[in-house]
Amino acid sequence: MELRCAGCAGCCVDWRPIAPDGLTGETGASKPTESRPPLDDVANLAPLTRDEVVRYLDRGLADAVTPRLFEPAERDEAVTVDGVALAAVDGRPVFMIGLYKPRKPVAPVGTETVRWLDTCVFLDPTTLQCRIHGDEDRYPRTCATYPAHNLALDTETECERVEAAGGGNRLLDASVPEDIPPPAFGPHALGATVFAYPDPDDLAGVVDRLRRGESTPADRARFVGAAAGSRPGSLSVDRDRMAAARERALTAGSWAGRAIRAWGERAGGRGEPAALTDAERDALVAAVEDDVGAPETSGWE
Repeated sequence: MELRCAGCAGCCVDWRPIAPDGLTGETGASKPTESRPPLDDVANLAPLTRDEVVRYLDRGLADAVTPRLFEPAERDEAVTVDGVALAAVDGRPVFMIGLYKPRKPVAPVGTETVRWLDTCVFLDPTTLQCRIHGDEDRYPRTCATYPAHNLALDTETECERVEAAGGGNRLLDASVPEDIPPPAFGPHALGATVFAYPDPDDLAGVVDRLRRGESTPADRARFVGAAAGSRPGSLSVDRDRMAAARERALTAGSWAGRAIRAWGERAGGRGEPAALTDAERDALVAAVEDDVGAPETSGWE
């Protein structure tokens, strides 16, 4: 598997607002099936494992993540919260934890116009590089192995979508690595990448805010706690561990969390051109991310 990622970021940015007809939708690992659409409207949300959620907690980065709930498939068990039917197991809403995507001024997939697009919290808008690439403690397994699972399942990759949209050659070698981990979804995923929230009544109001894209840090901390308290392979959640993790998530104050809030205050509408010169954008990115502690990107080889 060989990719040419420079100037692309197709798997890190929700570029549907600028995609040609027929290239909308989602191909990433965050979408388990066509029949269980996510409650939110963010493309290619990168799922984290339970161990990764715990590491983010330990490093004060719990404010860089967000939960994703799902609508039920036809034969799924469901639980209703805030008038919304949610996919559930044993009366508990199932969810995943992914990297937050604030709206940033970017020009991905070979485009020239800088626009406000939902972009991974860890992507530098100017270099279109990941700020945590190669960091074993922070770089998610999903990102490190993409698009290996798509290739193994013979499903379209974001690289191919970018190529089809005129974004240059991206997937240079489509051979499947031999050592890819299990996919994020499947029977093995319960408690590992797919979690069950133990107290659906506690989510009153939370689900509605998540659906509208207006979740609060306290809302998101609830799910971080439940994920950290989960036991891989089961529905079991350690209540003490869940409560402690939730409190730690609430106190997180990372550069990423501060950047999420700052971008939320400055961003224009999704897909709108950003009325910024290159110098103005560089200064804005420096103020919102670099000056509050964001790691530098390494440059392209």
